[in-house]
Amino acid sequence: MAIIETEATLHEAHRDNHTHRDVNGGWLRPAVFGAMDGLVSNLALMTGVAGGSVGHQTIVITGLAGLAAGAFSMAAGEYTSVASQRELVEAELAVERRELRKHPLDEERELAELYAARGVEPELAREVARQLSRDPEQALEIHAREELGIDPGDLPSPLVAAVSSFASFALGALLPLLPFLLGATALWPALLLALAGLFGCGAVVARVTARSWWYSGLRQLALGGAAAGVTYALGTLFGTVVR
Repeated sequence: MAIIETEATLHEAHRDNHTHRDVNGGWLRPAVFGAMDGLVSNLALMTGVAGGSVGHQTIVITGLAGLAAGAFSMAAGEYTSVASQRELVEAELAVERRELRKHPLDEERELAELYAARGVEPELAREVARQLSRDPEQALEIHAREELGIDPGDLPSPLVAAVSSFASFALGALLPLLPFLLGATALWPALLLALAGLFGCGAVVARVTARSWWYSGLRQLALGGAAAGVTYALGTLFGTVVR
């Protein structure tokens, strides 16, 4: 009885601790990329302009233009990219669906050979393939996973990717602009807020990816700081040359 209870406890513990996060959703990559890109690109753009010794109004207009242009560009790019990828996958699924309809026995044999190649006994592999091929939609799902490495029921949404990218880019781009909108005339408040935002974004991403929060935060901080420093130097150089 004790052995049975122990095994049941182990099985329950395994079930509770063996859940996985969604790695195929269409929102995480564009949201993370959008926020980082918004922070870095608008910070770099504004510091580059500020390096040219322009006025407060010019920096604000530059930041607003960078926010709007970048957010719409990111959304359009993400929508087109994900939509194109989805259309390609759907085209390949149509090919597989057609083959299953025209040559069901060949597809069943192909599936059995695949299982046998992975170590399943040939007779058992044929039986498994036969049973799984009874339902055409189930057969399509299995062939798609085995041959294409995709799940037909879990394709990324172009709209979700576009909205995530737009919102996250706008939020990221707003951080370096916010101090100027609130009346700041010096660059350092925007720089500090943006760098803090970069570190925070990196730390938050680490919570999703299970990477060390301080490493991820410092990495984003270093990349953003380097971009801002380079563009400020270029802005100073070009501003001197133009004048």
